[in-house]
Amino acid sequence: MTASSIKRFDIIKVSGTDGHSTADALAIEEPLEIRLEYGAENERTVQNVSVTMRTPGNDVELAIGFLFTEGIIKDQLDIDEAGHVFIACAENKENVILVKLKPGAIPNLQNAERNFYTTSSCGVCGKGSIDAIRTVSPFINDKGSSAVVHADVLYSLPIILAYHQSAFAETGGIHAAGLFNADGSLLLLREDVGRHNALDKLIGAALNQNRLPLDKSILLLSGRASFELVQKAAMAGITIIASVGAPSSLAVELAAEFNITLTGFLKNNRFNIYNAAHRIILPVHEASY
Repeated sequence: MTASSIKRFDIIKVSGTDGHSTADALAIEEPLEIRLEYGAENERTVQNVSVTMRTPGNDVELAIGFLFTEGIIKDQLDIDEAGHVFIACAENKENVILVKLKPGAIPNLQNAERNFYTTSSCGVCGKGSIDAIRTVSPFINDKGSSAVVHADVLYSLPIILAYHQSAFAETGGIHAAGLFNADGSLLLLREDVGRHNALDKLIGAALNQNRLPLDKSILLLSGRASFELVQKAAMAGITIIASVGAPSSLAVELAAEFNITLTGFLKNNRFNIYNAAHRIILPVHEASY
C-alpha cells in the first residue's frame, strides 16, 4: 500500500478519566468504478460493471481480479489494456478504472449482476450459487490438488503476514490476503479495507503474472472466511485456505463441494480444520482426528 492509502485525523484519546489530543491514522475508503470496454474495433461498447468501496492502491489488479473472479472474463488474454480514467468532477481522485478487452473477446455480462453468487447480504440459494461457480471457473478440479502443507508452516503464516502488513501496522483497520508457497515463503500480499477487495487485488496480480491456477499455493486471510472469499479462491484454483477468523457455514459447504482444504482460527499455534484435512501434515503425536 502507499501513503495515499492512509489519512490522518486529529482525535482525542481517552483512557480511564484522562483524555489527550493526538493524531490517528485511518485506512482510506473511497469508491472505485469498474468500467468494461468491449466489441469489434469499429463498434466498441463501454459499460459500467461495478462500484466497490476500496482502499486506493493496486486498483488495476482489483478491477482485473474482480472481473475474473466474477466470471465476466476468462483470463488475462482477454485484456488489451487497463488503467485509470480521468473524470473532471472527481476532485483529482483516480476512482475509475477502464478495462479494455481485445476485439473478439466476449465478456459474460450476465454475471455482472452477480445473481448467481450468494453473499452475506444476498438471499440467493446456496446450491444455485455453487452450481454456477462450477460452470464459470476454468480451474475447478474435482480430484483436487496434490499440494500439502505442514502444520508448523501454517503456524508461521500469520506472523509473516503481520510483518509485511504495512497499512495495518499504521491503521489497525485493514484486511489482507497473502499467498504463500508450501514452505511458507510469501509470494504476494495485498491489503484493502474490504476483505473481498484484498483478495481480488491478489488474484488480479497473480493473473497478470500468469501464476494461475494457484493450486500449489496457500491462501491466508487476515479475517474470517466467508462464502464470497472461498468462491473467489475456487475461481483461481486455490485448494488450501487458512483464515485467522472463523468460516461461515456456507463457506465450509463450498469448500467441501470443491475439495478445498479450509482452516480457521489460525493463531497462537492453533487452528481448526473444516474440510479436506489430508492436505495438512500434522506432527504424529498431535494427530488425533
